Amino acid sequence: MPRFFVPEASDDFITVTDGDARHISYSLRMAVGDDITLCNGGKDYFCKIERFDGDSVVCRVLRSEQSKSEPDIFLTLYQAFPKGDKFETIIQKSVELGASRIVPVMTKRCIARPDERSFAKKLSRYQKICEEAAKQSGRGIIPEVTEIMSFDKAVDEAKSADLPLICYEREGGKRFSDISFDNKKTVSLIIGSEGGFDCSEAEKAINSGIIPIWLGERILRCETAPTAAIAIIMNLSGNI
Repeated sequence: MPRFFVPEASDDFITVTDGDARHISYSLRMAVGDDITLCNGGKDYFCKIERFDGDSVVCRVLRSEQSKSEPDIFLTLYQAFPKGDKFETIIQKSVELGASRIVPVMTKRCIARPDERSFAKKLSRYQKICEEAAKQSGRGIIPEVTEIMSFDKAVDEAKSADLPLICYEREGGKRFSDISFDNKKTVSLIIGSEGGFDCSEAEKAINSGIIPIWLGERILRCETAPTAAIAIIMNLSGNI
């Protein structure tokens, strides 16, 4: 069933506008009486198309429920900004797996170092990738991609989560199987770029109370590590 996100919803009628309305009308060629799912704030509204009104599609709500696809933990990925289009892949896969927020982070070993202006030009595209991945995977929300953040600020923010984690390639960290997810509602996950973390960065994070996690003997690429780590977290927390 086609699925769209709407900024406002009610239990009676919901109106879809702008690009999504045109997509429903012209690309999907949907008709009055067709079933459609609309999402707002983690809630799914199961509707039938009532009428087409110019550039709007008016839908009648049949029933609604909390989205079953949303995990019961809020996971923020703090991803050291990688080169090329790797960040786009990371966004897509992280959203599919259940991340709720993605924060690009500037670390000492980041090869790509966009300034605020050049990054701002890419942010709308990153958010669009989020939306497309959320639609494809049946999410109940569109996760957020934030402005780029310094490593120090990311650590200060990440440490406030119920379960703050940093993936560190050096042996000595905990394994995921050693971590308890009981009563954990928020998880922060910090992952490095192509060159990993500088020792001083890892030390700062660990001294701030962030738990170092070790993914084993194999060194994963920066675009593989978040996919693997988020999948493990969702599995161990009962969300896969």
